Amino acid sequence: MNSSNNYRDIVQETVTKKYKKRLFVNKLVTIFTVVCVIAAIVPLCSILLEVVKNGISAISFDFLTQPQGSIGSGSGGVAPAIQGTIIVVGLASLIAAPIGVLTGIYLSEFAKEGTFPYLVRFFNDVLTGLPSIVIGIVGYVLIVLTLGSFSVLAGALSLSIIMMPIVVRVTEETLKIVPHSLREAGYSLGLSKAKVTLRIVVPAAKNGILTGIVIAISRIAGETAPLIMTILGTSLFFTGITGPVDALPLRIWRLASQPYESAHAFGWGSALVLILMILALSLGLRYLVLKRSPYKGIA
Repeated sequence: MNSSNNYRDIVQETVTKKYKKRLFVNKLVTIFTVVCVIAAIVPLCSILLEVVKNGISAISFDFLTQPQGSIGSGSGGVAPAIQGTIIVVGLASLIAAPIGVLTGIYLSEFAKEGTFPYLVRFFNDVLTGLPSIVIGIVGYVLIVLTLGSFSVLAGALSLSIIMMPIVVRVTEETLKIVPHSLREAGYSLGLSKAKVTLRIVVPAAKNGILTGIVIAISRIAGETAPLIMTILGTSLFFTGITGPVDALPLRIWRLASQPYESAHAFGWGSALVLILMILALSLGLRYLVLKRSPYKGIA
């Protein structure tokens, strides 16, 4: 009897020690995670506050609707840059998003183990890490020199190359986490693999796919190096797809390099406008997805 009680006490003590150790480790990891989150949020909030503080004073109706005035005068606005950003990024998205999504669907749902899928993933990963200035140089050599002028088309194609691998990777990984039971339900109804993919799997992963597209758009919206090499920049409004155009990243870069306080203020204002544009796009797509998606809990 005494031996059984002693054994029970030993087991209870061992369990208690392990439980306390797990609680300690859990609290330690939780604290470490919170510290890491704060360490990531503080610089971000600092940047946002700095942009708002320095850029809000430059925002006005003329700033948003007028072209740039004379250098150093503090007059005019950045309307051509806003228009150019919307056009170039929009065209790049129209090129990269469908190709990226379809490629991600192929890799996740249709590609089997083999050389071709491996090469697609390999080169996609290479493109993801390729410096944007290199893509700008390629765009300059292949498109600008071929057309004979800087153009919206050259800028959009260069940005689409940056955007595409991000969309491919996010689409592939998002489709992989869709429960396989949804696919089996479609197959049990006699649907083909293509119909199951397009009518069941993709709608279930729509939230994640659109989030990836927004991330990719945010990535290219702030790119400057490829635009220097492809669209050059101008103070005029959009004149055609084969002509040069301005963009907010280019305008910020040029304004920041000028020795005038008014130019610096316009640069901060342009940065604030760019951030607000990306924020509005992200919130708008998120609202549409959550409102219409029948699979809100997935992806």
